Amino acid sequence: MSNITNLPSVSSEASFSMYLREINNIPSLTKEEEFLLAKAYLEKQDLEAAHKLVTSHLKLVAKIAMRYRNYGLPITELVSEGNIGLMQAVKKYDPDLGYRLSTYSMWWIKASIQEYVLKSWSLVKIGTTSAQKKLFFSLSKVKHKITNMYSRSVNEGDHQAIADELGVTVREVNEMSQRLSGPDLSLNYTVNNDSDNSGSEMLDLLPEAKPSQEDTLSRRQILVNKTQILSEALRELNEREVQILTARKLNDSPSTLDTLSSQYNISKERVRQIETKAFEKVQNYVLNRISDDGQIKALGC
Repeated sequence: MSNITNLPSVSSEASFSMYLREINNIPSLTKEEEFLLAKAYLEKQDLEAAHKLVTSHLKLVAKIAMRYRNYGLPITELVSEGNIGLMQAVKKYDPDLGYRLSTYSMWWIKASIQEYVLKSWSLVKIGTTSAQKKLFFSLSKVKHKITNMYSRSVNEGDHQAIADELGVTVREVNEMSQRLSGPDLSLNYTVNNDSDNSGSEMLDLLPEAKPSQEDTLSRRQILVNKTQILSEALRELNEREVQILTARKLNDSPSTLDTLSSQYNISKERVRQIETKAFEKVQNYVLNRISDDGQIKALGC
């Protein structure tokens, strides 16, 4: 498909009207013509047939690309990305499935343009889950619907209804609204400090996300302490209690009551009782040996 050449192209915003006139002069295909061309490409890799399929649908790409102009990106780039999606659609299109190429290719065209918008619109990544993408591209539309319905501006009280409609959280709606309402700022943007008439860069004001070395060492010591206490607690159990508790609570793939019942030749209820009693012993030992700050208490305290 990358071998397709001589497609009409648009190089600038000024030439976009000329490009539209050019592609509008390309005749649309009948259903039968489209079927035969698609079969020729699918079965014989006929690039001329693929070229005709692509060029006959350039009007569809332009129509879809126009819907994304309000994101402030060049229409030339939107059209180019949409054309890439169209070529991918032609490459994968199977006419025997019964639907027209225009129906099939719409998803590919939109997906290609939307990926470009998400990568290019903001310096900070917007989000890549399907729900976040839907929120990004549908928020303005839903807000416009609310404005028309109630003849007022959208406020934060409407965010719950927006979240429910788009399948996201209220927090995500709040954050996306703030992102879409203001421009991106560089982390090197200077913020004035009125107290000393100096300025700091935004980067200097961002909190450190990573834990400090002291916190890391403290958490590591707490984990070591708890592991040590658990090892000591298991020594308070008899051999069968240790084996059953380990099999039921400490293994990545816990054993079933049926399995342990057969292994120890006791009832499932008896296995459950031993497990419960052993767990209570370990729990009480651990609680008695670790203080609130994660430190090991001295024996006898």
